[in-house]
Amino acid sequence: MTVCPICRRAPAVPEYRPFCSRRCADVDLGRWMKGVYVLPGEPRDEAGSDAQED
Repeated sequence: MTVCPICRRAPAVPEYRPFCSRRCADVDLGRWMKGVYVLPGEPRDEAGSDAQED
């Protein structure tokens, strides 16, 4: 059985799997948005990432 990665309870509502509730899903989303979780890789220049090079 999988457990909620935020609070370690058993998932109760299939709609929010792998989380046990909307609250835990929102906590996880907030962590991604704040930059707590990051994917490894080269740092990129945020200001010029969409600009075309001449």
